[in-house]
Amino acid sequence: MTNSVGIDKDARSYRLTNIDMLRGLVIIIMAIDHVRDYFMLGGVQDPMAEPDVSAGVYFTRWITHFCAPVFVFLAGTSIGLMAERKSQNEVAGFVFKRGLWLVFVEIAIISTATSFAPLGEPNMGGLTMIVLQVIWVLGIGMLVLSVAQFMGARACFIIAVLILAGHNLLDSVWPLGSIMGGSDPFWTSLHSQGSMTLGPFYIITVYPLLPWIGVMLLGYGTAFIFQKKPESRDAFLLKTGLAFIGAFIVIRATGIYGDPNPWQVQNIGALATFFDFMNVSKYPPSLIFILITLGPMAIVCAYADKLQGWLKDTLVMFGRVPFAFYVAHFYLIHLLSMFFGMTQGFEASQFLHFFFFYPQGYGTGLTGVYIVWFIVLLILYPFCKWMAEIKRRRKDWWLSYL
Repeated sequence: MTNSVGIDKDARSYRLTNIDMLRGLVIIIMAIDHVRDYFMLGGVQDPMAEPDVSAGVYFTRWITHFCAPVFVFLAGTSIGLMAERKSQNEVAGFVFKRGLWLVFVEIAIISTATSFAPLGEPNMGGLTMIVLQVIWVLGIGMLVLSVAQFMGARACFIIAVLILAGHNLLDSVWPLGSIMGGSDPFWTSLHSQGSMTLGPFYIITVYPLLPWIGVMLLGYGTAFIFQKKPESRDAFLLKTGLAFIGAFIVIRATGIYGDPNPWQVQNIGALATFFDFMNVSKYPPSLIFILITLGPMAIVCAYADKLQGWLKDTLVMFGRVPFAFYVAHFYLIHLLSMFFGMTQGFEASQFLHFFFFYPQGYGTGLTGVYIVWFIVLLILYPFCKWMAEIKRRRKDWWLSYL
């Protein structure tokens, strides 16, 4: 895949290629996990929790942990950079409207893509499933940030640190919800996965709100890093990334705080012990989850400007149209899974469901998952390139919502 988008001549001259490259990297990694969900033979939602999981499946899932925190963090960073060009009222108006738009997209567009059953899921008693994932927390985070930014970047940074460093204190006292219970009060989902039935809708909160709001506020509060001169910025990112990784190792090794899932030495070998050590909590994202995801990505970002060639250009291109990629890839993956299921002898109607209702015996192995992932990227490449070219040349207001 080659790219001629023209990353150095963007109509939005304020864009930083290192941020776009990082965003592009994490969204194509994200697609691996969603292909695994819809194609993996005998797949489970969290294979890292399986004691006998293979190294390939484990790392296929683990590397996707980078996606949500980097995506949410960079959303806050981008808003922080916007604040240098616009007044607080202008930022508040744009961010608030974009937040509402993203909440609508999650409820109406993405939930439909994941289920193909907008009028009701038979396996859930005919209720329409609404699955609140990363677009949801981005939307709510923007609604919060549209107000919080009036306090200033420093205040947002302090609040973010307090949330991310302190929310694990709630682990032992906050009631845990269930994504299949359907009876949790909504406030449970501020710090825990949960579900509730509301009229004809079955609402599942996959991403608890509170800590993800903290991640977005952290991105906003540290946007000043990307206003430094490149040499100073990259040195700061490198040091910060190494510090985060070091803090993760120390805090995780002590096991005193920072994650509700303690690790222990496994009888079946050192690799299993390493797997357990690295199996940190994403729902909600624990303190050490944030350290071990944002830390390595800070290091990648520090070296991003030094990279050249078609791979970087392609990642930058994808990173400039993350919304278009995200929406399209869900519909494409679900459609491909339906066609693949038909080649295995199943009926198309058996795939008009969320993936965990797919028929027994359907699916492919890990190699097949990666083949499908590559096909998804190939199919989406021309569409994303076309969208990126439009956004490069034009400044229409509506393009900021895509």
